[in-house]
Amino acid sequence: MRTSFESVLKDKNRMHLDKVQRDEPVMAVHRVAFVLLDNFSMMAFTGAVDALVTANLMSAMPLYEVLVVGGTEDVVVSDLGIAISAGCHLADLKEKEQQLIVVCGGFRVQLQANPLLRTKLRSADVAGAVLGGLWNGAYFLAEAGLLDGYDCAFHPDGRAMMTELFPKVRLSSHAFVLDRQRIGCAGANSSLGMMLEVVKRDCGDSLVHAVEEVLSCDKMQEVMDVSVVAVDCDPTLPQHLKLALELMHNNIDEPLTVDEIAACVNISRRQIERLFCRYVQATPSRYYLELRLTRARQLLQQTNKSLTDIAVASGFVSISHFRRCFREFFEISPGRFRATSHGRR
Repeated sequence: MRTSFESVLKDKNRMHLDKVQRDEPVMAVHRVAFVLLDNFSMMAFTGAVDALVTANLMSAMPLYEVLVVGGTEDVVVSDLGIAISAGCHLADLKEKEQQLIVVCGGFRVQLQANPLLRTKLRSADVAGAVLGGLWNGAYFLAEAGLLDGYDCAFHPDGRAMMTELFPKVRLSSHAFVLDRQRIGCAGANSSLGMMLEVVKRDCGDSLVHAVEEVLSCDKMQEVMDVSVVAVDCDPTLPQHLKLALELMHNNIDEPLTVDEIAACVNISRRQIERLFCRYVQATPSRYYLELRLTRARQLLQQTNKSLTDIAVASGFVSISHFRRCFREFFEISPGRFRATSHGRR
């Protein structure tokens, strides 16, 4: 049986593992169309798209096909004055082939009826598509009569208007919502979180954790060299475990023994093993090895240090031991991994 990552670090390394290791079911590609309105929020749009594009990177097979939809022009100008090329015009959108259609609003988007958009949204709804709105994009779903009885996240500046015009829409106090076949976020900062929930609903927790490792590392007060977002951001993590993890992170080149770590945090070896198995999904020694291999993988990708130097910096006593462990976990030799990684740049 091949060796691979067992701890929470598996998501940190997910996209770098051999594709055959990524125990994933074959899934049909989800078609997602973003309808950009003039002066749409660039930050809301890119946050949502980033979640989908990164999910594709973390998967053995593409999961999402993103289509940018404009009005009648080939480009749409955002709130920042940046023009985005449209893949098709709204009139040409094949809405019945889309699994998700998201209307991208913004602070300066004109909230007025758009008959063509209304028709497209209603047609997509009949075909079973999920419909959503970014910032105040949900206005166009509500205007089409497609938000009655649904929870709706909406920018604060437009909530009074929504209450008056669409009394059957349930305005939510949350920054983003997913309610059956409807999704939405109230502003730019919440679009990423909303779309991560969509990915979770489509593909499961493991993939979302991997995406968060890439996109959400700076949500922490301190950015660590090797973060594990699911653990680092957990306020319920026992203090003894936090200290043990910190010791490991600070002693990668000269690893401590598990007994030394237990003594430093003032608990027994058995107690520390229980904490690791519960919160980190691996024994302390196993996690420590995976942590060191993660550091080695980063150094191979981001520096020109020799394999010997990287082995020493990652706490391996011999180059042969380093090569063997790296190959067992990544299914590729360190040298070939470096060549492949540099070739992708």
